[in-house]
Amino acid sequence: MNKDRRNFLGGLAATPLALSLPGATSARAATPSVKQRVARVQYSVNAYTFNDALRSGEMTLFDMMHFAADVGLDAVDLTGYYFKSYPDAPGNEELFDLKRYALELGLDISWTGIRTDFVTTDEAAHAQHIEMTKQWMIASSKLGAPIIRLFTGRLPVSGSERQQAYERLVASFKECAAFGAETGVIAGLQNHHEFLFTAEQVLDMLKRVDSPWFHLILDIANFQSSDPYREVAMCAPHAKYWLLKDSVKPKGKLVPTDYKKIARIVQSSGYRGYLSLEPLLKGDAKTKVANMFDAFRVAYDEVSLT
Repeated sequence: MNKDRRNFLGGLAATPLALSLPGATSARAATPSVKQRVARVQYSVNAYTFNDALRSGEMTLFDMMHFAADVGLDAVDLTGYYFKSYPDAPGNEELFDLKRYALELGLDISWTGIRTDFVTTDEAAHAQHIEMTKQWMIASSKLGAPIIRLFTGRLPVSGSERQQAYERLVASFKECAAFGAETGVIAGLQNHHEFLFTAEQVLDMLKRVDSPWFHLILDIANFQSSDPYREVAMCAPHAKYWLLKDSVKPKGKLVPTDYKKIARIVQSSGYRGYLSLEPLLKGDAKTKVANMFDAFRVAYDEVSLT
């Protein structure tokens, strides 16, 4: 054994064992530089981007995954609507075929997503949505997807009715989060402009549920105040997943996203997870994803240098 190799191995032996244990930190790991914190974003694509093609049968989830790998993305979001079994969860054979194919392509399956309604006053329907969520959490765990996208449901009520619905929503998310702790899948609230409309309301929901298994999927296009960027910035420190869109909706009007503004917010928050692409503007879906991917990365790099 030469001298250099002995020195290297000796250095490893001298490293404290605690550094390899779960939860252990070093001074360097505990205080990363800003550059370290913003360096690990990865890119995914949301299946809803290909809604028409997936629903018509022109494209399959396997086709979508192949496209994502060809473009250079890191992951895919496999929304539940595009499984033939939906709203029921798919069987193991289909899940495991997708999981195996993702491995072959070098992709992660970053999430699943379903349409939920937890504010409905129909008790039977509410129970069905809770059960559906749990079944899809099990499916997500089998796929290796760490988070499932959930909606609030839409209930245009006010006063005491809204308060009752709000309490029902909190209880529902708490139940989903508790089941998430059993399956290893995070219950992810996507702000979808249905029952929670403002950043303040979204943050209040996170506070009330108060679980490490309940987090925010931040959708930049669904704050419709006069300044959606302000609301995105308010929520950014709490986001565990981002939905990037090529448009935002100030006062409900669709306008192109300022990618530099969003990139600056992402970096300022120290976010280190997935940025999922879901273009809204008209045009060929594949072209839109490729163009959006290129444009946002340029903006992200330019902001990193300032």
